Amino acid sequence: MRVLITGSRGQLGQALQSHFSPSHQLTLWSRPEHDIAQPSIADALAALAPDVVINAGAWTNVDAAESSPDAAFAVNSLGPKYLAEGCARCGAALVQISSNEVFAGELGRFYREYEEPGPGTVYARSKAAGERAAGRVLDRLYIVRVAWLYGPGGSNFPSKIGAAADKHGKLRVVADEFGNPTYAPDVAAALERLLAGERYGIYHLVNEGWASRYEWAAELLRLSGRGHIPLTPIPASEWPRPAMPPAHAVLVNQAAAAQGIRLRPWQEALAEYVKNEAPKA
Repeated sequence: MRVLITGSRGQLGQALQSHFSPSHQLTLWSRPEHDIAQPSIADALAALAPDVVINAGAWTNVDAAESSPDAAFAVNSLGPKYLAEGCARCGAALVQISSNEVFAGELGRFYREYEEPGPGTVYARSKAAGERAAGRVLDRLYIVRVAWLYGPGGSNFPSKIGAAADKHGKLRVVADEFGNPTYAPDVAAALERLLAGERYGIYHLVNEGWASRYEWAAELLRLSGRGHIPLTPIPASEWPRPAMPPAHAVLVNQAAAAQGIRLRPWQEALAEYVKNEAPKA
């Protein structure tokens, strides 16, 4: 299968490369050489004529999106539209990677694939708009939502927690924001199985289970030999940000699970990450 991966230098892009190679013929696109926010990307894609495009490219600086909405919408909304146009012209399928933040995140709610989004921040609205834009153009479309993504070699929550613990010797972590810690290599493996089935639609590919930021940090500290470091739970109100994330945007994998595609519990995935990647205390 000829697979084009956009955003190939990101955490998911790198995981996709590791998992899909050498079984598939890969083409790797990233900025600035290939900018999905430019309309000409549709022409380049159509000329390449891959079988599948996995759009792992995105504006992911959630806080900066609040002050740069045009830039965020260009990448996260117009980008998927242009890629979908190119796919429609050459008969390719598109995997549009989206986010749990498209949901409002009401406390106590667990979100399944076809529930109505309710994005709040600029970033969230741009990702939801990208889902809609691609869907208006293309039938052969997978919308794959992930949550709290991390992976080898990236700047992410686990790597930042480990570094902060070593630097400060104590931590304060938000305890009232909940999500699904999701390991990029597990998403890549699940995506390959999903593509083999050719059942288009919306999917939530997240590791099983859910946690607060505090619980995620506590497990990371324990696994990495830092369990002795004091960890204090705090409310999100004590950690203000330009773009406050949804409090409880916890995803449920129902559609992929019906096809036998499940990701292992988040604790098992985190243990593998720590074993292979994270610096130990």
